[in-house]
Amino acid sequence: MRYAIRGLGLSAALAAACLAGAAGTATATPAQPEGLYAPSALVLTVGKGESPATATVERAVVLRCSPAPGGDHPAPERACAELRSVDGDFASLVDVDSDRFCPMVWNPITVTVDGVWDGRRVSHSHTFSNACVMEGAATAVFSF
Repeated sequence: MRYAIRGLGLSAALAAACLAGAAGTATATPAQPEGLYAPSALVLTVGKGESPATATVERAVVLRCSPAPGGDHPAPERACAELRSVDGDFASLVDVDSDRFCPMVWNPITVTVDGVWDGRRVSHSHTFSNACVMEGAATAVFSF
């Protein structure tokens, strides 16, 4: 009988240790956000055509600006800096150089932006009369 009581005491001690150990590992840590910054990820395209719906896309890149510049854009740091300087107002980036000499040929080029800028959904397009005019007006954002 003495061995039975010792066995029972040992079993109770082991059960208590297991429960204490399980309680220690069962606590969950709350999910942490990935960062403190609102996301900024954009798909930029350049295509031949008069509108985004009819243009044939020739080039496309991804530009990420938050939390750090990146993507496959050739100059993400410069492009993100330009966008931050205008608070994501893509229309203000298109400034046609009036001193640039370009042929007056109608061969439209359309640029588009779709994605998220500073946590808000954005979509923008602009059509230039030809590639020469686009190159004269393009900033680092559309230089790819």
